[in-house]
Amino acid sequence: MCGICCVVTLCGQHPIHHFLNEDVFCCLRRRGPDSSQQLIKTTSDPSYKCLFSGHVLHLRGPVTPQPLEDANSNVFLWNGEIFSGVCVGDLENDTKVMFHHLVLCSSEADILSLFSSLRGPWSFIYYQASRHALWFGRDYFGRRSLLWQFGDEADSTLCLASVSVQSQSGNQWQEVPASGIFKIDLKACAATKSLSLTLFPWKYSCTEKAEEGFINVLDQVSKGLPSHICLMMNESKLFLTAPVIPLNKTTSRASGECPDTRSSSISHVASIETLQGFLAEEHRRKLVQEFTDVLSEAVKRRVLSLVRGKDENTRELPSTSSRKAHIGVLFSGGIDSVVIAALADKHVPSGEPIDLLNVAFTAKEQTEQKGATKNPASQQVQLDLLCLKRCQDLDVKSGACLSCFDVPDRITGRAGLKELEAINPSRTWNFVEINVTLEELKKMRQECIHHLIYPLDTVLDDSIGCAIWFASRGEGFVSNQGELKPYKSPAKVVLSGVGADEQLAGYSRHRVCFKKYGLEGLNKELEMELDRISSRNLGRDDRIIADHGKEARFPFLDEDVVSFLSSLPISEKADLTLPRGVGEKLILRLAAKELGLAESTILPKRAVQFGSRIAKLESSREKAADTCNRLKLLS
Repeated sequence: MCGICCVVTLCGQHPIHHFLNEDVFCCLRRRGPDSSQQLIKTTSDPSYKCLFSGHVLHLRGPVTPQPLEDANSNVFLWNGEIFSGVCVGDLENDTKVMFHHLVLCSSEADILSLFSSLRGPWSFIYYQASRHALWFGRDYFGRRSLLWQFGDEADSTLCLASVSVQSQSGNQWQEVPASGIFKIDLKACAATKSLSLTLFPWKYSCTEKAEEGFINVLDQVSKGLPSHICLMMNESKLFLTAPVIPLNKTTSRASGECPDTRSSSISHVASIETLQGFLAEEHRRKLVQEFTDVLSEAVKRRVLSLVRGKDENTRELPSTSSRKAHIGVLFSGGIDSVVIAALADKHVPSGEPIDLLNVAFTAKEQTEQKGATKNPASQQVQLDLLCLKRCQDLDVKSGACLSCFDVPDRITGRAGLKELEAINPSRTWNFVEINVTLEELKKMRQECIHHLIYPLDTVLDDSIGCAIWFASRGEGFVSNQGELKPYKSPAKVVLSGVGADEQLAGYSRHRVCFKKYGLEGLNKELEMELDRISSRNLGRDDRIIADHGKEARFPFLDEDVVSFLSSLPISEKADLTLPRGVGEKLILRLAAKELGLAESTILPKRAVQFGSRIAKLESSREKAADTCNRLKLLS
């Protein structure tokens, strides 16, 4: 994982560093603490300048400083992981492998074919010297951040960076849309003294009319560009082949199944017995096993694709007692995080700890009690009471003392820990209790978090962004023989459950949609969820987690997982006629049951901002979609 940056200018009036704030380089260095380099390319005919800046977090193969440059003056910046599609040996670095393949490409079609074959998250910048071309883009889901900023018309400047900072002066940054790959013909732009972009969009291999799809994408991307920037579709109508299949929108139930009979036999209370009833069906059980296998492979790729340090003297792995965690899991104790942890346990080397990162903000107990009294029907209060009821017994039995940080996610997290310990008692599970006071929240938001969330700016972005920042930092306490001791997670890879709710109807809005519009409406909603996940979640989450010199990895957004789930009709993945805690993410709950998990399999969905208690902490009147004043630049 890396921080990458490029500045292109057709204007010779200012030095190229003039166009980029020094604070941007500080943010980039936090992403890539192991190596930092810069390279400037200047050509007089045609006349343009390019600055390339690379900051590397070493995770695979030998340390490879960036930017890479070859004998023909081609330059490459890479922020990604190749899990499959292009062969990367255990002792190889994927940046070098990608650069090698790129310079062998003799045409635009070759470059598109290469990126279409990749499986894994990426963003990149590639300068093709012989053709005076600059290529850049993000993967299909936008799992790696890349921002752009265009100068004024007179400047003819483009800045690209993994992360930026808010500024009172200058033009605003935006996320580069994950709509395809972009190309700039620098020779043509130098001749006209204006920037023009060519788009090569994503397209499913064998569906949708190319012309219609291209026009829609072009319109979408153009809306966010300054009026003086020209965007055009490539003349040859070339495209990238999407790495996943289209969503199966079939709404009929499996043949031979009688919904009335089945529904009447299902309890309308979320229970483990209800899940067990589904697993008695041979077809369902086989499907669940297939899903578990695909998801397990996705987790395996993400926990094994990194360097595990060896003792410098013996060149052997350290003893079990001195091993440190390489893998952390954003861990609320909910179904997504518990399943990811349980699958990670199958593939992380035995004897290596796994860090379970659990964040809590100061609980406002009195306010909550008053609110619960005034509005006992409140959906969130009801969900919290349900989760607390299911997990309280475990806390009482373990003697855990309640505190102002015992928010819902802390309680379900401890319960999830006990289930994981039951599955594998020989594993060291570091349950990291990350406690954040209101004072520290305000301090760190002002110092750095608001820059990382930028250019997003809603109350929801603030709540989720701050929660993930503190969780992924990994500074807290772990229990050692009943005593809490300070601990800082050394894990460089952080696994996140993002993508499960979007594909498996996990959000409350999905139930609302289903009630209003039925399965057809729900399918449209789920299709939209994946289409917008790059702009709503992933760029922000990547910037937030990478600020600690850690890499976010998303097993539920593995291409094989997405294709498998997309191949299934919605009725195989969720059944929203069933109660909360069972119907949403049904196939995942069944997989959890098969993995040996218990109470966590029937916990209702609770968003991190509510479970960690950051939502409403500073203002009880604001709504999720409101612009967040706390994220505005403070003078």
